[in-house]
Formats: sequence, C-alpha cells, structure tokens
Amino acid sequence: MAGPRPVVVALAVAVGVLATARGEAGHELSVYPSFYPQEIRLSVLDPAAAARRLRKKSLHAYIGRDPFAAVAPAHVAYAPSFESYIVLTFARPAGPFSDAAARCAAAGRVARALAGTRSELIVHPYPVTPYHGDYLQHFDLAQAAWTKLDPEASPLRPTLRAKGRLAETLRRAALTVVDRDADAALDEIPLRGLRAPEAARLGGWATPPWRKEGWFHAYLLTGDVVTDPAIRQEIDAIVRRRGHGEAASAADRANRERRLVSLVTGGCQRLVLGYTLRRHAFNTDYADGVENVAYDAHDGLGSGIFFRTVKLKDFPWNGWLHVGVEGKPAAAWNPLGGFTDETGRLLWSIVGDPAFLPAPRSDAWVANRVQLLSLEVPGPGPAIAVPADALRPDRVTGALGPVGPGVTAKARILYRVLASTFHDGTKMSPADALYPFAVAFRWGGRDPAIARATAPLRERVAGVSVVKIDTEIKVLDDVQIMHERPQVEVYLTDAPDPVDIATVAPPWSAVPWHLTALMEEAVGRGLAAFSEGEAKRRGVAWLDLARDRKLRDRLVAMLNGFEGRGWVPDALHDLVTADQARQRWAALRRFARQYGHLLVANGPYRLGQWSASGAVLPVFRDFSYPLGVGTYDRFAIPLRAFAVKSARREARIEIEAEIETVSRFERSYRIVREPFRRGPAGESMPDAIPVVHYAVLGPGDELVALGTSQELDGDKLVIDLRGRLKPDVYRVMIALSINGNRVNPEVKVIPYRMTD
Repeated sequence: MAGPRPVVVALAVAVGVLATARGEAGHELSVYPSFYPQEIRLSVLDPAAAARRLRKKSLHAYIGRDPFAAVAPAHVAYAPSFESYIVLTFARPAGPFSDAAARCAAAGRVARALAGTRSELIVHPYPVTPYHGDYLQHFDLAQAAWTKLDPEASPLRPTLRAKGRLAETLRRAALTVVDRDADAALDEIPLRGLRAPEAARLGGWATPPWRKEGWFHAYLLTGDVVTDPAIRQEIDAIVRRRGHGEAASAADRANRERRLVSLVTGGCQRLVLGYTLRRHAFNTDYADGVENVAYDAHDGLGSGIFFRTVKLKDFPWNGWLHVGVEGKPAAAWNPLGGFTDETGRLLWSIVGDPAFLPAPRSDAWVANRVQLLSLEVPGPGPAIAVPADALRPDRVTGALGPVGPGVTAKARILYRVLASTFHDGTKMSPADALYPFAVAFRWGGRDPAIARATAPLRERVAGVSVVKIDTEIKVLDDVQIMHERPQVEVYLTDAPDPVDIATVAPPWSAVPWHLTALMEEAVGRGLAAFSEGEAKRRGVAWLDLARDRKLRDRLVAMLNGFEGRGWVPDALHDLVTADQARQRWAALRRFARQYGHLLVANGPYRLGQWSASGAVLPVFRDFSYPLGVGTYDRFAIPLRAFAVKSARREARIEIEAEIETVSRFERSYRIVREPFRRGPAGESMPDAIPVVHYAVLGPGDELVALGTSQELDGDKLVIDLRGRLKPDVYRVMIALSINGNRVNPEVKVIPYRMTD
C-alpha cells in the first residue's frame, strides 16, 4: 500500500455525458463516482496462507473458513453470517420410526442432547431463524417447536449417521453414531448451496424475490420429503399463490407462509435442528486495515455490499484492496448462465451492477440502478389498459413488437433507469434496458437455467414502454455533467405482493445489448452454451468471455462481420439503427483488443487481469456512473434497537426504546447503547428513528395484523391498533430495528385486550 497517491478523477468522459467541463486534466473532484478502493485484488488462498497474510497485515479480508484455529491476532475482526442448516432426516423404510410421533420424539431427544453439548452448532429446531427477516412472524412457532419435539412421547433412541464435526458432536452428546443402517442422518446443508438452483441471474436481475426469506428456505429444505398427495398439493398451492400475490393482506400472506412451514415439517420426516454461522475475517489495523465494513446476514463479506462500502484506513478514497477467497474459480464467466461458483458470484457482484441489491440485514431489496417512481395496482376492480404501442416480446423469437389494442394488465410500474457508460465506452440506451426481456422469452424455452431465472417475468409481463428520457445536470465543483435517465413503464398480468412486485421485471441489464447478442450468436451457432447443464447436454463449451481463449478469439472474429454490415438483432430492429450498431461492435472490438477479454458491464469495477490464482479489478471511475462513495454507508456497522418498556393507552401501545449509536475516535469506534430520544423538530432523520415491527396473534394463534410503525409521541414509539382489531384477547409480538437491521432481533410478546 506504499507509494504516492495517484490522481483519482480526470476530466474525461464518454461523449454525451459531459456537458461542460472547465479546469485542468487531473483536477480532483469533491464527489467520486464509483466506490472507495481504486483497485480490488482477489487472490485464491487456503486458510493457512490467509492466516499468514492477515498476520503480516498484507491482506484486508478473507472470504473463506476461519483461518485461525485458535486465537486471532488483535487486529483481526470477524463478520458473522448464516452458514448452514443442521438437518435430521429419518430413513423411509418401515421400522420403529415409521410413525410420526416416534420421529418427533426422537428428534427432540437429539436436539436436547445437542443443546447440552458445547459446539459451533446453534440448536434451533425451526427453519426460520433470527438471521431471517421474516423471523418475527414465526417467533411463536419457533418457540413452540420445542414442545412439539417432546422426547417423553417415545422411549426409542435412534442410531445416527453423520460425518466430520457433526459426528464428533453427536458422540460428545452420548448419541449412537453408526456408519450404515442408521435410523436417521444428521447433515449440514449450506445455505448457499441450497439457494443456488433457485438464485439464477440474468444480466442484472436476481430471482426469486423471496430468496432470502425463511419460509422459502424451509420449502427448499424439506419440501421434497413430503409424499402425501393432499399435503403436497396444498404446499404447491401456497407457493403458487405466494408468487402471484393472492393474499388479502400482509397477515394473510404471513399465515400462508406459517402454514407452509408447518406442512413441510409436520411429519418430522426431515427437521431442522439448528444452524451454524461462518466468520469472515478482516483486518482492522490502525494503518493497514479497513473500515466501513458492511456485510450480508447470509453471505457475509461475500456480497456486493462489502465492496460498495469498504475503505482503506490509510487511503479512504483510494488505495488497493487485497481480498483472499478460498475457492478456485471453476464456473464459466458469462452473465447469463455463468458465475455460479462462490468465487464467480463474488467477481460478478463487483463487476456487474444489478437493478436491486438484496438488503444486507433483512429480506428486503435496495434500489441500486433503477428507482421505483410509482406503482398502480387497482386490485380486484377494473384492469389497467396497456398502451397499444407498448412492446411485448414474442414468446418464441423474443422479437419486441407492439402489444396492439385491447391488452390489459393488473399492475403498472414506473421506473427510472440510472443509465451510465459501459466499460467499453458505449452509452447505455433504452435498447439495453429492454433487450433482456427479449432474451428471456427467446431463450426461456431453450436453456433450463435461463428458464428458471426468467419464469416470474415470462409469466407476468404484458408490455413495456419507454415513456420519456429525463435529462439531469449535476454540477461537481466546476464540472457540469449531463445524465440521461429513461423512464420505463412495465405492465404485469398479475400483481405479486407489494414486497416483491418491483423486483419481478425491472427494465435493466448489467451488460450492453451488443454483448448479449454476441453471446446469443455463439450459442446459436453451436460454439458454446450459456449454462453448465446445457453445455454438458450438448457437448459444447460453457460460454466464458475471458478465460476460454479459443472461444474468445472466435467471438472477436465475428465482430468484424457484425460491424461491417451494422448487424442488429431482430428484436431491436425498431430501437437501434445500423450506424448505432456499427459503433457498438467497433467499441466492443477495441475493448477486446485493449483488455484481452469481452466481459463488458456497467458496474463499479471492470476485469483487468486474471489467472488461476485470482483476478485484478480496477475501479471504473466514469463521470456517468450514478453512484459514488458513501452511497451505501448506512449499512456499515449494523446497529440494533430494543424495546425496554411498553404500556397500553386506549388502543395504542407505547414503547420506550434504547438504541445503539456509534461513538468514533480517530480510526476506531465503539457502540454505545442509550435511551432513544427524539431530536429537535425537523432534525430527526428517518433512519435515526427505530422502526417497530409488529405481528398480532389472535385467539386461534393466527396472525390478524402485521405491520410497521415509526409514529412517535414524544420519545415513545407508538403502535396504533385503533379500528384494526375486533374485541378479543391478543398477543402482540414486537421487534425494533434501526437502519434496516432485522438480524437477531430481541422479540417481546405483549398481552393485549381489545375492548369495545
């Protein structure tokens, strides 16, 4: 990290982005496009090598197993996150545990034995955990799970099959471990592997919207063991209705999710007994360390939010970030069906920009490169008329054509697209935002991975329309920069739940249309396949835009012909001219010649160098890039809030709270817990006010109300239930959050009686 501080931003941008520029080249601005480090170096390291480099302070973070078997150095801190479920599965053949009651009792015996043994396992016999954003609405069921697993209901003791540290833990718990013919198996199922088949990405989209929620993980974990046709049918119906937003209210939706978890775990054929946490190490040294470290509750430092916040202590707006990764890159590098291994996902999270980022400390989504301007969902009443000139992809060819008259929809969403320049210097246009819709339909029936990634979109999109292009001028010191912001309407045939609807089909692509079209041509000509499964089935290469030199050379050779004739894919004939296409193909050809690869995106970093041992990613500091340092700083240093006292006043619940705040001193900080006090009028920022999340249980243990509140009465937080409940006795489960942190909440249950 030694050496002179280089120039951060020079006055050079893509044509059409800079309106007016005054000053000298090398002039440094007060606002930095892109994020803090000027370069990220990813190095493949085993834990022992990572430990050595962390001790020497030549490594800033390690995304892998804990490299320190004993005690870590004082300058090393950890980012904890959910790692895996511990799951007990009973063998299916008839025997002593063919009865559900016997299985449940045996599972209770195993769970209690594990709870009495010191290990890394956190015993929690319910699949929705404190590390899930929907934990509050399952809290009562999670507490009651212990009662269901009553070991006194049966005297039978199971023999167990397990491996590694789980087998050792079982033996310490005085349970019988055998190599074969066991009554049940205790397995560790990593969350990342569980979600992998369902977390396919297409360009900058991510699916499904609920992929971080606990009920969905329960479904993935245990759904395949349910063989009863009636129960299976009900489970599938709940998942289908959840996807299509067929819920009368948030409480109705939550009750269905609770019902699903009860169904998939009801027979105790397979049960979650607990979970484990991973600890990603990072360097906090005063001079050589990093700060402003945000991390995801499920992915730890292995998520885009880490790289979008972290800064070096010696070079806050510059410097070279060195990160170790444990896994060697194995998956192909292409943004349609590649980047499927852990290192690939990490690299793509740095190079590519998604439309929405998963909120790191909850199950919500954070607008990244598209903004939701308005949402129209008329409900069961009249449908919304889709403009006749709106575009809809042909279901076979993907060609974008007018929808025509008489088409209606159930939802209309208006987005603003934060366009910018791609890494090859081309300027993002509406065609780039719309082309993924064509790709989804064209390839959704040809490649299972793309079919899975695009199913929610293909089932729902009724039309897409570019409404207008806003022009925004920003003044940075003595530089004026012009940004173009397309407004795009998306019409959906049904209206998913409000928490999901914006993420179903945003008009966005992390890669330019011309690169996507090039990849399509390669697949169409039989040179490669988008996904690993399809590559194996067809006996062709798995499409790699950087490391497969032979394929890369063939793709570059194709560019000359495309440029010469100004080739435009059929789906874009009405959106792109031949001259515009020639400019795109020429830019891609120049980029490939300069950088030796074709992985062009519009994220904050680009691929610079790569080898089997890692990759170097220089920052992409372009004036058109809409996000800058500090954009996601609110997610660094997760803070908590606590309900310390509650009181009933008429139909309201008033809550006294304590919150955590950050006390800083030079390059260090400490977290202080103190009573919440409302700031002076007009000075209280919304992020500084705790959010009360509440779930109201009725007499039948079903949720009758679910919501949030930031209402204040003086220094007290208020939940106003006036007009929302019938006269009866209820239990109100509450948890407080601040800055969106819903991980590991302190839940309070308040008795509540509603009178006339």
